[in-house]
Amino acid sequence: MPYQQSALDAARVVAQGAALLAAVLGVTGLSGWAFGVEVLRRVPGGDAAMSANTAVGLLALGVSLLLAARRRVTAGVTVVVRAGGALAVALGGLTAVEYVTGVALGIDELLFKDDTARMASEVPGRMAPNAAAALMIGGVAVLCASTARLPAWTSQVPGLAVLTLGMLRLYGFAYAVPELERFGAYKGMALYTGTALVLLGVAAFLVRPGSGPAGLLMNAGTTGALGRRLFATVLVVPPLLGGLVLAGEDAGLFGTRLGTALLVCGHVAVFTTVVFVTLVVGRRVELAHARAEWQVRQNELLQAFMDHTPAMMFVKDLDGRFLAVNTTFEESLGLSRARVLGRRDRDVLPPDLARQARAADLAMLAEGTPTQQEELIALPTGSRDFLTSLFPLKTASGAPYAVCGVITDITDRVAAQREVRRANRRFLALLESAPDALLITDGRGVIVLANAQVQKLLGRSPADLVGTPVVDLVPAPRRRRHDALLRAYLRQVDPKPIVLDQGLYGLSGDGAEIPVEVSVSSLQADEETRVFLTVRDITERRLLEAERAERFEEHRRIAYTLQHSLMGEPSSLPYLPAAHRYLASVQDPGVGGDWFDIIPLDAHRTGIVVGDVMGRGLEAAAVMGQMRAASHALARTDVPPSLLMTGLDAFVADLADQLVTCVYLVVDQSTHEVTLCSAGHLPVIALPPDGPARTLATPVGVPLGVNDPCAAGVPFEQATRPVAPGTTLALYTDGLVERPGTDIETQIDTLARVLDSALKGVPADQEGLDQTADLLIKTLLPDMATHDDDVTLLLIGLPVPKGEDSRA
Repeated sequence: MPYQQSALDAARVVAQGAALLAAVLGVTGLSGWAFGVEVLRRVPGGDAAMSANTAVGLLALGVSLLLAARRRVTAGVTVVVRAGGALAVALGGLTAVEYVTGVALGIDELLFKDDTARMASEVPGRMAPNAAAALMIGGVAVLCASTARLPAWTSQVPGLAVLTLGMLRLYGFAYAVPELERFGAYKGMALYTGTALVLLGVAAFLVRPGSGPAGLLMNAGTTGALGRRLFATVLVVPPLLGGLVLAGEDAGLFGTRLGTALLVCGHVAVFTTVVFVTLVVGRRVELAHARAEWQVRQNELLQAFMDHTPAMMFVKDLDGRFLAVNTTFEESLGLSRARVLGRRDRDVLPPDLARQARAADLAMLAEGTPTQQEELIALPTGSRDFLTSLFPLKTASGAPYAVCGVITDITDRVAAQREVRRANRRFLALLESAPDALLITDGRGVIVLANAQVQKLLGRSPADLVGTPVVDLVPAPRRRRHDALLRAYLRQVDPKPIVLDQGLYGLSGDGAEIPVEVSVSSLQADEETRVFLTVRDITERRLLEAERAERFEEHRRIAYTLQHSLMGEPSSLPYLPAAHRYLASVQDPGVGGDWFDIIPLDAHRTGIVVGDVMGRGLEAAAVMGQMRAASHALARTDVPPSLLMTGLDAFVADLADQLVTCVYLVVDQSTHEVTLCSAGHLPVIALPPDGPARTLATPVGVPLGVNDPCAAGVPFEQATRPVAPGTTLALYTDGLVERPGTDIETQIDTLARVLDSALKGVPADQEGLDQTADLLIKTLLPDMATHDDDVTLLLIGLPVPKGEDSRA
């Protein structure tokens, strides 16, 4: 790297020198124009003078490249460099425009009047076309060199182009070939200009020597050396051979064809010699370099291995002198490698640590085998736990010649092990403090850990249970079911904690079955499954539940008996077939406020009432009993339905915070009419023998208990509707058709549709009504175990008198 930097600095010096000389040539040309000195504008004997604009362009490019070749270029210097490049591009470009268009732009004699034109085709003061092209290309090279983000070749390739244009002018002068000095019949390039262009091309090529084509040439390696030799040969040999051939031709020694052949042979011979000489030198350099690199690489690999090892490593001779240490050794002890190598333990380590280290080395050498031990070592940064491994390095004969040591810092590992032990102790303490028996199994259901509560519950010591399948703690007849439950839980993708207490039993120490509650959860750790089973004896809970269930059932029987005693049994009339169903609520004690009654009024008329007291429980049942008694008594007085409702409304008003819906019908079999009145109750459905089921149109009043007894309330209206013999009437309460999430009107339509399909064309006798009632209950209450309201259904069949047709 130092040699490489020196080569780059030398290249920059060459670039600066070439740019400076080019600038001097530009200044010389301007001086010739300013002071009228012909020799400063034109080489004596030459046929072209440097124009003033060319001199300005060469000066601008020379100064720009001189500044750009510095190692550090400031922003202000960059502005100056780019200004010089832009000036050169402008001068060359405007001149090229003049040549192409034939229009004089007035720039040729802007500085000085030109009296040096020697040909009629020359324009006074105008630079040669090849000089204009060189200035444009050189300006582009300067602009690219001053822009760091552009690659180096963008300035080096234009620089080589400028160098080529200058070399053509020099070759034309050396070989007396005027055609190389100019483009066609235009003005030729001055010799001073060609020389300056060669210098500017070299400067532009080397202004950024560290990269691009110049970087390849200035490389400090073998390729760079070979490239420089070949480049020097290319620059020197062809012009020299060409000059010799031309001199022989001019002297008449041989003709043009022989001269060309000699030139080719000379080139082949010279370059063949250069190639073989270069190969020999390169081969020697490569072999020597390869051997040195291999040795250095071996040492570097060993040292790199040691330096990249996180443990401290050292190598000592048999007397305890350090032969090698790694970076971790230096950082841990705070000692540089230079202070350690070649010195003994006692020279670089604290006295106690040095004695401890030397004793360990001697013990290992005496034993002759590698040793390893954990120890606490006091370092400048504090005491740390280390694992020290020592082993001898032996010669081919087996004799030890050095001691190698690897010291690994295990402070964090030791601390982690201590924390794990503390965590285990805390976990075991938590496990033992649990009030319930706790079992931990693997994924196959084999117990791996148990707490002391297992001894109290199951009569087995925790140590004896380890390695035992958990199903062995279950009574034998029940093991298959318990094992299936556990395996089904473990088959879940993401099993959640659950609590099971139905039908689970444990086996006590005396062989008795114990009802248990088991909480199950699982944990996936280190690709292993752990199942946690918390087992609790629920014998006392089961006894309490059985006692509570028995008391509840007793209360339910009492309430049910009360319900039936209050509701009573409706009259059974031989001339009026009827079917009724009453279902108590599955909640509370199973009693509610529904009631119905069939009341014979005379030989041809019958009263029918269905009601529903809002609410459930014993209070609703008590109100229901009063309402049934009151409605029966009022109906016996043969009052019209509207007056019966008015009387019942007054009765309910005396009860605190009660609402009752009710419908009362009077069926007159002689006139085939029904008179009815509704107090907020659901509509009555009628199925005639010759048509579809429909609801009986009737005014619906407010529920009983809504009117204010001290003010005029909403009157109850009654309506009389004809009914054909053979018609079936359906009366019901909201418990039959009201469900959360459903429309009650839809349910009533379903009731009518089922009634229609069940009794269409079937006589409305007792058997048909009973079957239809069962079908309606089954259809509208598919899940009998979940209904939360009492249900009443009453079907009344109006018989056809003997000798009559129901369709008449």
